[in-house]
Amino acid sequence: MKLALFDDNRLGALTRSGTVDLTAAVPWQHDPDPVTAGWWRRLCRDFAELRPALETAAAGGSAVPVDVPRLRAPVLNPSKVLACACNYAEHVTEMHEVQERTLGGVESWMMNFDVFLKAPSSISGPAQDIVLPEAVVAAEQEIHHESELVIVIGTGGKDIPEDAALEHVFGYTMGLDITVRSAADRSRRKSYDTFSPVGPYVVTADELGDPGDLDIHLRVNGEDRQRVHTSTLLTKVPAIVAYASAMMTLLPGDLIFTGAPPGVGPIQAGDVLDTRISRIGEMRLAVS
Repeated sequence: MKLALFDDNRLGALTRSGTVDLTAAVPWQHDPDPVTAGWWRRLCRDFAELRPALETAAAGGSAVPVDVPRLRAPVLNPSKVLACACNYAEHVTEMHEVQERTLGGVESWMMNFDVFLKAPSSISGPAQDIVLPEAVVAAEQEIHHESELVIVIGTGGKDIPEDAALEHVFGYTMGLDITVRSAADRSRRKSYDTFSPVGPYVVTADELGDPGDLDIHLRVNGEDRQRVHTSTLLTKVPAIVAYASAMMTLLPGDLIFTGAPPGVGPIQAGDVLDTRISRIGEMRLAVS
Protein backbone atom coordinates (compact mmCIF):
# COMPACT_ATOMS: atom_id res chain seq x y z
CA MET A 1 0.00 0.00 0.00
CA LYS A 2 1.01 3.60 -0.59
CA LEU A 3 -0.08 5.58 2.49
CA ALA A 4 -0.37 9.30 3.06
CA LEU A 5 -1.35 11.62 5.89
CA PHE A 6 -3.45 14.65 4.96
CA ASP A 7 -5.50 17.46 6.53
CA ASP A 8 -5.60 16.80 10.30
CA ASN A 9 -3.35 13.74 9.85
CA ARG A 10 -6.07 11.58 8.38
CA LEU A 11 -4.82 8.31 6.91
CA GLY A 12 -5.16 7.87 3.16
CA ALA A 13 -4.23 5.22 0.63
CA LEU A 14 -3.23 6.17 -2.90
CA THR A 15 -5.19 4.01 -5.34
CA ARG A 16 -5.69 4.07 -9.10
CA SER A 17 -8.78 6.23 -8.65
CA GLY A 18 -7.16 8.63 -6.18
CA THR A 19 -6.70 8.91 -2.44
CA VAL A 20 -9.14 6.94 -0.29
CA ASP A 21 -9.62 8.00 3.33
CA LEU A 22 -8.85 4.99 5.55
CA THR A 23 -9.13 6.75 8.90
CA ALA A 24 -12.33 4.96 9.87
CA ALA A 25 -10.79 1.57 9.07
CA VAL A 26 -8.17 1.97 11.81
CA PRO A 27 -9.63 0.31 14.95
CA TRP A 28 -8.28 2.91 17.39
CA GLN A 29 -9.33 6.45 18.11
CA HIS A 30 -7.87 8.89 15.62
CA ASP A 31 -5.73 11.45 17.41
CA PRO A 32 -4.73 14.24 15.00
CA ASP A 33 -2.15 15.68 17.40
CA PRO A 34 1.28 14.48 16.17
CA VAL A 35 2.69 14.69 19.70
CA THR A 36 0.21 12.16 21.08
CA ALA A 37 -0.68 10.22 17.93
CA GLY A 38 0.22 6.76 19.17
CA TRP A 39 -2.20 5.30 16.64
CA TRP A 40 0.37 5.87 13.89
CA ARG A 41 3.18 4.07 15.68
CA ARG A 42 0.77 1.24 16.50
CA LEU A 43 -0.15 1.05 12.81
CA CYS A 44 3.52 0.72 11.93
CA ARG A 45 3.91 -2.09 14.45
CA ASP A 46 0.69 -3.98 13.70
CA PHE A 47 0.35 -3.39 9.96
CA ALA A 48 0.42 -7.08 9.07
CA GLU A 49 -2.65 -7.63 11.26
CA LEU A 50 -4.45 -4.53 9.94
CA ARG A 51 -3.58 -4.87 6.28
CA PRO A 52 -6.63 -6.94 5.21
CA ALA A 53 -9.08 -4.41 6.65
CA LEU A 54 -7.16 -1.48 5.19
CA GLU A 55 -6.96 -3.09 1.77
CA THR A 56 -10.71 -3.77 1.83
CA ALA A 57 -11.42 -0.18 2.78
CA ALA A 58 -9.08 1.10 0.05
CA ALA A 59 -10.73 -1.08 -2.59
CA GLY A 60 -14.29 -0.14 -1.63
CA GLY A 61 -13.90 3.49 -0.67
CA SER A 62 -14.47 6.60 -2.73
CA ALA A 63 -11.48 8.66 -3.70
CA VAL A 64 -11.22 12.19 -2.34
CA PRO A 65 -9.26 14.99 -4.02
CA VAL A 66 -6.05 15.44 -2.04
CA ASP A 67 -3.66 17.93 -3.60
CA VAL A 68 -0.10 18.56 -2.46
CA PRO A 69 -0.90 21.47 -0.10
CA ARG A 70 -3.09 19.14 1.96
CA LEU A 71 -0.42 16.45 2.37
CA ARG A 72 1.45 16.21 5.67
CA ALA A 73 4.67 14.41 6.42
CA PRO A 74 3.66 10.72 6.18
CA VAL A 75 5.11 9.96 9.63
CA LEU A 76 4.10 11.06 13.11
CA ASN A 77 6.30 11.77 16.10
CA PRO A 78 8.96 9.06 15.75
CA SER A 79 10.92 8.40 18.91
CA LYS A 80 14.08 9.04 16.90
CA VAL A 81 15.39 9.87 13.46
CA LEU A 82 18.63 8.15 12.51
CA ALA A 83 20.75 8.91 9.47
CA CYS A 84 23.63 7.09 7.84
CA ALA A 85 26.93 8.74 7.02
CA CYS A 86 29.23 7.78 4.16
CA ASN A 87 27.10 5.11 2.51
CA TYR A 88 27.92 5.74 -1.17
CA ALA A 89 31.55 5.49 -2.27
CA GLU A 90 31.38 8.43 -4.67
CA HIS A 91 29.93 10.63 -1.93
CA VAL A 92 32.83 9.73 0.38
CA THR A 93 35.20 10.81 -2.39
CA GLU A 94 33.44 14.13 -3.01
CA MET A 95 33.36 14.93 0.70
CA HIS A 96 37.15 15.31 0.69
CA GLU A 97 36.80 18.35 -1.57
CA VAL A 98 33.75 19.64 0.33
CA GLN A 99 35.56 19.48 3.66
CA GLU A 100 38.72 21.06 2.26
CA ARG A 101 36.59 23.97 1.04
CA THR A 102 34.31 24.38 4.04
CA LEU A 103 36.50 23.20 6.94
CA GLY A 104 40.01 23.81 5.63
CA GLY A 105 40.90 20.14 5.90
CA VAL A 106 39.55 16.59 5.87
CA GLU A 107 38.18 15.04 9.05
CA SER A 108 39.21 11.43 8.44
CA TRP A 109 36.87 9.97 11.09
CA MET A 110 33.92 11.40 9.14
CA MET A 111 34.78 9.31 6.08
CA ASN A 112 33.58 6.05 7.64
CA PHE A 113 30.10 4.56 7.67
CA ASP A 114 28.14 5.19 10.85
CA VAL A 115 24.76 6.37 12.07
CA PHE A 116 23.87 9.55 13.94
CA LEU A 117 20.73 11.18 15.34
CA LYS A 118 18.66 14.01 13.90
CA ALA A 119 16.00 15.81 15.93
CA PRO A 120 12.47 14.55 15.19
CA SER A 121 11.39 18.21 15.29
CA SER A 122 13.33 18.71 12.04
CA ILE A 123 10.69 16.70 10.14
CA SER A 124 8.56 18.61 7.65
CA GLY A 125 6.18 17.61 4.89
CA PRO A 126 5.98 17.84 1.10
CA ALA A 127 4.03 21.11 1.17
CA GLN A 128 6.44 22.99 3.46
CA ASP A 129 9.40 25.17 2.53
CA ILE A 130 12.91 24.32 3.62
CA VAL A 131 13.68 27.33 5.83
CA LEU A 132 17.33 28.33 6.02
CA PRO A 133 18.43 29.57 9.47
CA GLU A 134 19.20 33.30 9.41
CA ALA A 135 22.34 32.98 11.53
CA VAL A 136 23.79 30.27 9.28
CA VAL A 137 23.09 32.30 6.15
CA ALA A 138 24.58 35.42 7.76
CA ALA A 139 27.72 33.45 8.61
CA GLU A 140 27.97 32.45 4.92
CA GLN A 141 28.13 28.76 5.75
CA GLU A 142 27.11 26.39 2.97
CA ILE A 143 23.83 24.50 3.38
CA HIS A 144 23.57 21.34 1.25
CA HIS A 145 20.85 19.02 -0.03
CA GLU A 146 21.08 15.24 0.40
CA SER A 147 18.25 13.22 -1.20
CA GLU A 148 17.84 9.82 0.43
CA LEU A 149 15.77 6.66 0.77
CA VAL A 150 14.25 6.56 4.26
CA ILE A 151 13.35 3.40 6.20
CA VAL A 152 10.25 3.43 8.43
CA ILE A 153 10.55 0.87 11.23
CA GLY A 154 7.67 -1.50 11.90
CA THR A 155 7.94 -3.98 14.75
CA GLY A 156 11.27 -2.64 15.90
CA GLY A 157 13.54 -4.40 18.34
CA LYS A 158 17.06 -4.66 19.75
CA ASP A 159 19.93 -6.65 18.24
CA ILE A 160 17.93 -7.51 15.13
CA PRO A 161 19.74 -10.13 13.01
CA GLU A 162 20.61 -8.93 9.53
CA ASP A 163 18.89 -11.89 7.89
CA ALA A 164 15.62 -10.95 9.65
CA ALA A 165 15.96 -7.18 9.41
CA LEU A 166 13.50 -6.60 6.58
CA GLU A 167 10.77 -8.26 8.67
CA HIS A 168 11.10 -5.29 11.04
CA VAL A 169 10.54 -2.65 8.32
CA PHE A 170 7.07 -1.15 7.91
CA GLY A 171 7.86 0.73 4.73
CA TYR A 172 9.90 3.36 2.95
CA THR A 173 9.61 7.02 2.11
CA MET A 174 11.74 9.71 0.56
CA GLY A 175 13.65 12.32 2.53
CA LEU A 176 16.08 15.19 2.29
CA ASP A 177 18.82 15.39 4.89
CA ILE A 178 19.51 19.13 4.78
CA THR A 179 22.97 19.84 6.14
CA VAL A 180 25.03 22.81 7.28
CA ARG A 181 28.67 22.35 6.34
CA SER A 182 30.57 23.42 9.44
CA ALA A 183 32.76 22.00 12.19
CA ALA A 184 29.76 21.39 14.48
CA ASP A 185 28.50 17.94 15.41
CA ARG A 186 26.40 16.25 12.71
CA SER A 187 23.30 16.15 14.91
CA ARG A 188 23.46 19.92 15.40
CA ARG A 189 24.12 20.75 11.75
CA LYS A 190 21.25 18.58 10.51
CA SER A 191 18.54 19.22 13.10
CA TYR A 192 17.21 22.68 12.30
CA ASP A 193 13.47 22.88 11.78
CA THR A 194 12.46 21.75 8.24
CA PHE A 195 15.84 20.04 7.71
CA SER A 196 14.20 16.60 7.36
CA PRO A 197 11.44 16.92 4.75
CA VAL A 198 9.86 13.52 4.05
CA GLY A 199 7.08 12.30 1.82
CA PRO A 200 4.91 12.35 -0.04
CA TYR A 201 3.95 8.75 0.87
CA VAL A 202 5.09 5.75 2.86
CA VAL A 203 5.15 2.72 0.60
CA THR A 204 4.73 -0.42 2.68
CA ALA A 205 7.54 -2.94 2.48
CA ASP A 206 5.39 -5.62 0.88
CA GLU A 207 4.47 -3.30 -2.00
CA LEU A 208 7.85 -1.68 -2.56
CA GLY A 209 9.83 -4.90 -2.86
CA ASP A 210 13.62 -4.73 -2.97
CA PRO A 211 14.91 -1.47 -1.44
CA GLY A 212 18.19 -2.12 -3.23
CA ASP A 213 16.55 -1.62 -6.63
CA LEU A 214 15.45 2.02 -6.61
CA ASP A 215 16.48 5.10 -8.57
CA ILE A 216 17.05 8.37 -6.69
CA HIS A 217 17.08 11.62 -8.67
CA LEU A 218 17.28 15.21 -7.46
CA ARG A 219 17.26 18.43 -9.46
CA VAL A 220 17.77 21.98 -8.23
CA ASN A 221 16.15 24.68 -10.39
CA GLY A 222 15.88 22.10 -13.16
CA GLU A 223 19.59 21.15 -13.01
CA ASP A 224 20.54 17.55 -12.26
CA ARG A 225 22.43 17.29 -8.98
CA GLN A 226 22.01 13.73 -7.66
CA ARG A 227 21.25 10.54 -9.54
CA VAL A 228 22.03 7.13 -8.06
CA HIS A 229 20.73 3.56 -7.78
CA THR A 230 20.33 2.12 -4.31
CA SER A 231 22.15 -1.06 -5.36
CA THR A 232 25.33 0.99 -4.83
CA LEU A 233 24.68 1.53 -1.12
CA LEU A 234 27.82 0.39 0.70
CA THR A 235 25.80 -0.82 3.69
CA LYS A 236 22.49 -2.26 2.49
CA VAL A 237 19.15 -1.78 4.21
CA PRO A 238 19.19 -5.07 6.20
CA ALA A 239 22.69 -4.32 7.49
CA ILE A 240 21.69 -0.74 8.37
CA VAL A 241 18.77 -1.96 10.49
CA ALA A 242 20.89 -4.60 12.20
CA TYR A 243 23.74 -2.15 12.88
CA ALA A 244 21.47 0.54 14.32
CA SER A 245 19.56 -1.93 16.49
CA ALA A 246 22.81 -3.20 17.98
CA MET A 247 23.25 0.24 19.58
CA MET A 248 19.68 1.23 20.42
CA THR A 249 16.23 -0.29 20.49
CA LEU A 250 14.37 0.62 17.33
CA LEU A 251 10.74 1.52 18.02
CA PRO A 252 7.74 1.44 15.66
CA GLY A 253 7.67 4.52 13.46
CA ASP A 254 11.37 5.36 13.84
CA LEU A 255 13.05 6.67 10.70
CA ILE A 256 16.45 5.82 9.24
CA PHE A 257 17.87 7.95 6.41
CA THR A 258 20.06 5.58 4.41
CA GLY A 259 22.79 7.99 3.31
CA ALA A 260 23.57 10.80 0.90
CA PRO A 261 24.18 9.96 -2.75
CA PRO A 262 26.99 11.74 -4.59
CA GLY A 263 26.24 15.15 -6.02
CA VAL A 264 25.60 17.10 -2.83
CA GLY A 265 25.68 20.85 -3.23
CA PRO A 266 24.59 24.19 -1.82
CA ILE A 267 21.04 25.53 -1.74
CA GLN A 268 19.83 29.07 -1.15
CA ALA A 269 16.61 30.96 -0.72
CA GLY A 270 14.58 30.95 -3.91
CA ASP A 271 15.76 27.53 -5.07
CA VAL A 272 13.30 24.80 -5.98
CA LEU A 273 14.23 21.18 -5.33
CA ASP A 274 12.59 18.37 -7.30
CA THR A 275 13.35 14.94 -5.90
CA ARG A 276 11.98 11.53 -6.77
CA ILE A 277 12.53 7.88 -5.91
CA SER A 278 11.14 5.20 -8.17
CA ARG A 279 8.10 3.36 -6.75
CA ILE A 280 7.78 5.95 -3.95
CA GLY A 281 6.95 9.29 -5.54
CA GLU A 282 8.27 12.79 -5.97
CA MET A 283 8.35 16.07 -4.06
CA ARG A 284 8.87 19.67 -5.13
CA LEU A 285 10.20 21.79 -2.28
CA ALA A 286 10.92 25.50 -2.19
CA VAL A 287 13.77 27.00 -0.19
CA SER A 288 13.18 30.17 1.81
